Amino acid sequence: MPVQTSVPTRAVQSPFRTVVTVAGMDCPHCVRSVTEGIGGIAGVCAVHACLDSGAVTVVADRELARAEIAAAVDEAGYELVH
Repeated sequence: MPVQTSVPTRAVQSPFRTVVTVAGMDCPHCVRSVTEGIGGIAGVCAVHACLDSGAVTVVADRELARAEIAAAVDEAGYELVH
C-alpha cells in the first residue's frame, strides 16, 4: 500500500505548485521528515509526498526557488533528484 503524507500549513488564494522527486525516502518516517522540512519554508502552504514514487508536490503562495527546496530536503537528510 502506498504511503502518502500531506502537511497542510495554511490556506492560500492563488497557489504556486512545484513537483520534485526526492531520493532516499524508504519509510513513512522519511516521508514525514521531508514533508516537515519543506513545510518549514516561508510561503509553503502544503506538501504532499508519495513514498512509492518519491514525488513531492509543494503548494506555496509564492514561487519557490529550486535551491530553497533542495536545501530543505538536504537538511532533512535526503537528495532532490529533479
